[in-house]
Amino acid sequence: MADFLPSELVITPKGGVYHLDICPEDLAKKIIVVGDQDRVELISNYFDKVTHKSQHREFACHTGVYKGKELSIISTGIGTDNIDIVINELDALVNIDLKTRNEKKDKVSLEIVRLGTCGILQDEIPIDSFILSTHALGIDNVGHFYEREVDNETAQLEKEIEEEVKLPRYVKPYLTKASSRLNERLDGEGIEKGITVTSSGFYGPQGRRLRLSLVESEMLNSFSDFKHDQIRFSNLEMECSALFALGSALGHETTAICLGLANRRKKEFTKNYETKITELIEYVLDKI
Repeated sequence: MADFLPSELVITPKGGVYHLDICPEDLAKKIIVVGDQDRVELISNYFDKVTHKSQHREFACHTGVYKGKELSIISTGIGTDNIDIVINELDALVNIDLKTRNEKKDKVSLEIVRLGTCGILQDEIPIDSFILSTHALGIDNVGHFYEREVDNETAQLEKEIEEEVKLPRYVKPYLTKASSRLNERLDGEGIEKGITVTSSGFYGPQGRRLRLSLVESEMLNSFSDFKHDQIRFSNLEMECSALFALGSALGHETTAICLGLANRRKKEFTKNYETKITELIEYVLDKI
């Protein structure tokens, strides 16, 4: 019997994975994931050569060559629920034989970098900064559905955060390190670093209040005030926790570098989005 039955791993008639609708030969081993599907073409316009283009639902994929490096750019849409789909299907493309439905003996480790936007949690981090994630703290729930190993240092830091940060009472956070190898490559002069908070929504789950009152109004301030040695929370977004947790559990290298659009503490928002996202794209393409 095959390892993965049709109800568990859906394969399209052309031999691709169900949601991404791409085949193993369409995918490079270096991948940039973005939330916005329009950003895929914005990045692939820099390619010297494009070898694959596809789109199914919100999942656009362009593969090509940039300065001798083969890259895939894939849009995930918004939220960790979509990341659950993307990471599992990317892993299936390289580590499951889609014809026999059996797990491959020799595993492939992908390099996956999220290039996105975020809110800033520290007064001193300027608007339009590039922020590299050292860890991702999930206040969503996707990571809790999977068995995964966490080293003692990360487990202890996670426990300290859970004790000190003011979260709604039913929220249990989970913490995952970014890839140190990718972070060494992406770090540079002027790059801000810290823990990225991943929420399950844009408004209440990120401490925004419109007409509905919040269960925990001091959550954002408690993230900003937290410090462990030199470790602090730097930014807030909606995808990194599942990307890091699932990616690392499956043996892939994952990290994120985001453009800080809004300083949540100072109530400021960028006026230079188009210029700065272009700068970030160029930076990541040259570093990855």
